[in-house]
Amino acid sequence: MKGKVKELDIAQNLKTIEWLKAELVDSVAALFKALLQKGNDAIQDAASSLVIITYLLARRVGVTFSVLDQAIKEKLRTSIKESEEIGSWSGDLSELYKYLESKKRW
Repeated sequence: MKGKVKELDIAQNLKTIEWLKAELVDSVAALFKALLQKGNDAIQDAASSLVIITYLLARRVGVTFSVLDQAIKEKLRTSIKESEEIGSWSGDLSELYKYLESKKRW
């Protein structure tokens, strides 16, 4: 009986992962449409959906929220160093890093 329950859990998890992937694509499309319409509310809604779905998808595949947070910080640090060399979006990346660092969860 335990084996069957575990199989059902795995199948449900796979179904949820597929659903989250579809939601991620929908959210990207919604963001692109919102950017064309220049509506801040629609942009905020789509962007926040992307962040939420990304966290949930990462969790479903075994990445904890805290590990994802650390990976984001590390990627920002690396990107800041690289962008300083080419001078592109170093300011935006640094501002985001500082903002996330100021939050207790980061």
